[in-house]
Amino acid sequence: MFVVYLGEGESFVTTLIDYYGIPDRYNYPGWQASKQIPDRCVRMDFLEQEMLMDIETNLRQRFLPYYQLHEFEGLLFNNIASFEATFEPSEFKDKRELISILNQYHNPELINDNPNTAPSKRLDRLIEGYNKIVYGSILAENIGMHNLRHKSPRFNNWIHKLENI
Repeated sequence: MFVVYLGEGESFVTTLIDYYGIPDRYNYPGWQASKQIPDRCVRMDFLEQEMLMDIETNLRQRFLPYYQLHEFEGLLFNNIASFEATFEPSEFKDKRELISILNQYHNPELINDNPNTAPSKRLDRLIEGYNKIVYGSILAENIGMHNLRHKSPRFNNWIHKLENI
């Protein structure tokens, strides 16, 4: 599919693939080999490189693969002020736990270990009426690109590459 778009003039193509929970049957390039890499960020770099190498050589300079280690909502665990600007005090089911999570993870990209601790599941549990489709973009806007990039190094690197096209 990427090749179709890359074949159109001088267009660039990127991905934002939520890594966590991808079934083995999808068999992305380098998928099985990546499972031997214990460092999850190094694993993402490896998978991005493998995906890039799976594209025709003459099209690679216009393809920027990116795997989000965990779902997009992980990036939203950035600062309490953004949550306070988005939600009323009564909407917090457990603000102390939210603050604890924010303090525990210097890099919010690393939040998640199983389906019950996925960032969106945590937000569902901590904020009354949380809806990821509605509130994800509002929170991201309140956080701001500078803060998103500052705390999330892989995301920052991807955005940096996009800016330098």
